Amino acid sequence: MEPRDPSLMELRGEAIGTITPFSSSEEVFQNQTLRPILKLQNDLFLEVFRNYAVKQKNVFFDLSPDKKMAYIENVIQRDIKFRNSLKGIVIGLFTVNEYREYIQNSSNLNKRMMNMLIERLKSQIQLFEQA
Repeated sequence: MEPRDPSLMELRGEAIGTITPFSSSEEVFQNQTLRPILKLQNDLFLEVFRNYAVKQKNVFFDLSPDKKMAYIENVIQRDIKFRNSLKGIVIGLFTVNEYREYIQNSSNLNKRMMNMLIERLKSQIQLFEQA
């Protein structure tokens, strides 16, 4: 069996975004770790959100596009259990060193992670159709 961390790095691919010598450690983590994981897990995030919306009595599917955008943002910010589930989908693909770095500044990195996920879901809103 191959070691976990190199396999994860290969699966995720290269960093996404610009990293310069002036980039903060949070920006580097965002572009090297968070963005590739969010891209890799995109289809899963879409399905997880679709399932969430169905379990919430399908209210989401009858909303106007603007209200759907607000719904996505509100749900991810306010439903702690759901947000923690989404975070777990991302954190599960961290290497051990990335996890060590993450726990040093988890609050700010969680904000970045959730904001990027919200924007990712909102940009694909047309893919959400009633199941």
